[in-house]
Amino acid sequence: MKLFAVKVEEGREDVDGKPSVGPVYRNLLAKNDFPPPDSDLNTAWDAFRVSVDKYPGNRMLGWREFIDGKLGPYVWKTYREVYEEVLHIGSALRASGAEPGSRIGVYGSNCPQWIVAMEACSAHSLICVPLYDTLGSGAVNYIIDHAEIDFIFVQDKKVKELLNHECTHAQRLKLMVCFTSLREEDKDKAASIGVKPYSWNEFLHMGKEYPSELLPPQPFNICTIMYTSGTSGDPKGVILTHENIATSIRGIDIFMAQFEDKMTVDDVYISFLPLAHILDRMIEEYFFHKGASVGYYHGDMNALRDDLMELKPTFLAGVPRVFERIQEGVIKALEELSPFRRRVFDILYKYKLAWMNLGFKQKNASPLADLLAFRKVKARLGGRIRLIISGGAPLSSEVEEFLRVTSCAFVLQGYGLTETCGLSTIGFPDEMCMVGTVGSAFVYSELRLEEVPEMGYNPLGDPPRGEICVRGKTTFAGYYKNPELTRETVRDGWFHTGDIGEMQPNGVVKIIDRKKNLIKLSQGEYVAVEYLEKVYGITPIVEEIWVYGDSFKSMLVAVVVPHEGNTERWAHLNGHRGSFSELCCLNQLQDQILLQLKSTAERNKLRGFEHIKGVILEPQPFEVERDLVTPTLKKRRDQLFKFYKVQIDQLYHKLTGGRH
Repeated sequence: MKLFAVKVEEGREDVDGKPSVGPVYRNLLAKNDFPPPDSDLNTAWDAFRVSVDKYPGNRMLGWREFIDGKLGPYVWKTYREVYEEVLHIGSALRASGAEPGSRIGVYGSNCPQWIVAMEACSAHSLICVPLYDTLGSGAVNYIIDHAEIDFIFVQDKKVKELLNHECTHAQRLKLMVCFTSLREEDKDKAASIGVKPYSWNEFLHMGKEYPSELLPPQPFNICTIMYTSGTSGDPKGVILTHENIATSIRGIDIFMAQFEDKMTVDDVYISFLPLAHILDRMIEEYFFHKGASVGYYHGDMNALRDDLMELKPTFLAGVPRVFERIQEGVIKALEELSPFRRRVFDILYKYKLAWMNLGFKQKNASPLADLLAFRKVKARLGGRIRLIISGGAPLSSEVEEFLRVTSCAFVLQGYGLTETCGLSTIGFPDEMCMVGTVGSAFVYSELRLEEVPEMGYNPLGDPPRGEICVRGKTTFAGYYKNPELTRETVRDGWFHTGDIGEMQPNGVVKIIDRKKNLIKLSQGEYVAVEYLEKVYGITPIVEEIWVYGDSFKSMLVAVVVPHEGNTERWAHLNGHRGSFSELCCLNQLQDQILLQLKSTAERNKLRGFEHIKGVILEPQPFEVERDLVTPTLKKRRDQLFKFYKVQIDQLYHKLTGGRH
C-alpha cells in the first residue's frame, strides 16, 4: 500500500477526563522536521516584490471592459505597472494618516484595484481587512466597528451599503476610496458624515504628489484580519501573520516540486471565488509569487462560461456547487445526443476510468477517449485547463470521479480553513485512491483526530474517526479581540476545526461530518444534520435540502428545493401541469419527495430517527442574496430557521396532530 503521510507520534487513550487522541501525522516531505523557510520569502510583500524584479513585463492582472454595451477582450496590467500603482496608493494612505498597524478595509468583488489595495497594505505594514462583497449593511457595520477600520476601499456599487443609515459606524471612517469613481450625491453623503471621498484616480494622484518611503513588514506582523462569513452569529476576525502567508506559499512550492508537471509563468487563473475567502486569496498570492497571471470574471456567475472561453485559463478553483453545475451541464448536453452517442460516451468513460484505476495517469489512460469525447468537456472550460481544485466543502466522490475522467486535467481536493491559512491537507493528482478524500497533511501542518464521545467517534477505533485537529506554521495567531474563543478552539497548541474526519490506512483524510451541526432530539438521540444533508442530497428529485430538528421535537423535517428537470418529468408522467412554482404546491409532489427520501434513507441504512418525516417545498434555491447561504454556499442555519420558522411550526403542528 502506498503511503501519503507519516506517523510521527502515537495516539493515546483518554486520561484525567481528556478525550482520546489519534496518532500525529505529517506530510512525507516533513518526515523528520518541517522544511526550512526560503530566505527570500519571509512576508506576503516579499512574494510580490521579488516577482516584480523577476518578471516586470509579465501579465499580472486582467479584466474585461464593456465596449459599446458588450464585453470586450481581457485587458492586462504587468507586474511593473501594478507595482507603480501600489507605490502611489500606499503613499496616499500614508499621506492620509495611515500608520503601521492601521486597519484598511477592502469591500467589493474581485478586481485589480482590490489587489493593488491589498499589496499597498503589505508595502507599509498596514493590516488588510477584507469584507465579502455579499455582506449587507449590518455585517459591514459590525466589522468596521470591531476591526476599528479608519480607511476603506470600496466598489462603486457597494457605496450605498456603506453609506446606508444602518451602517452607523461608517462615521468613524476617515476616508473612502472608490474602485472607480463616485457619484456627486455619494460624495455629498460621505462628506456630511465626515468621511473624505476619493475616486481611484484622485487617490492615485495624491500618492504621486506625496511619495512615501516603503515600510515593509516583519514576519511576525499581522498581514490580514479575515472575517469568516459565519454560518451563525457575528463574523469572527481571524488573524493571519505575514509568516503564515509566506509559509503557506513556501509549502505549495515544496509540494509542487515533486511532480513532473510544473507551474510556469504562462499559467492563468480565473478568479471568481471571493477574494475575501482564504482559498482564492492564497491561490492569487501563489500566482503572484510565480509571476503568473490572474484574470477576473466580469461579475456575473451565470455568464462565467463566457469569461472562461475568453480567458482560456489553465487553473480553475471552486467550491463543490461550481463543479456540480459543470457536471450537470455536461449531462444535460449528453441528453440531447442520440442514444448511440450517449452509449459511446458511457463506454469511453468506463474504459478510461478502468485504466485510471489501474494506476495510469489521466493523460495516458485513454488518448482515444479524450479525442473522441472528453476534449469537448475540456473545451467547455476554455480548452486549456490543466488543474482543477475543489475546496470550501467536501466534493462528492461521483462529481470528483466524473471530473477526473472527463476534464482532461488534474483534479484534486484540498481542505483547510481561514484559521489554517488555507491548506491543512492536499490531494495528489493521478491518485484514484484520493477520490472522495481531501488528501494528506500539508507540508507545514500536523494532523490528528480527537475523540467526540457524544457522536460515537473514536480516533483509536477501526476506522479511526474524530474531530480534525491541526497545528503547524500556517495556523492563525488567534481571533481578533476574542481571547475566550481562541482558548476554546486552540487547546494545547492544537486548533480544533469542528470537522469530523476519518483517517484512511494510507494516511489520507476523509471528511465525514461536522461537529458543530449536531442536534439533540427530544428522545435524547444525537443527529448530525450536515451528514444527513449529504446523504439525502443524492436523491434524484432533490436539488438542495436543509434538515431541521431540535430538542423539543422527536422527529426531523426538511426544506427541499426540488430538482426542476426531474420534477417536471415526474409531473409529465403523472398528468400534472403548471409552472415549477405551481408544481411545488402539490401535495402529490410532497408525497413523492418523502417517498424518495425514505428510499434514500433505507438504502443508506439510516436509523429511524434520522428519517425525514415532513417536507416544505421551496421553488427558489437557497441564495446569498436572501442571506440563506454564505458566499461559499454554506448554509446559514440561523437565517434559514428565521426564514422558514412559520412554515416549520405549521408542519410540526400538522405532523403531531396539534399536540405540543
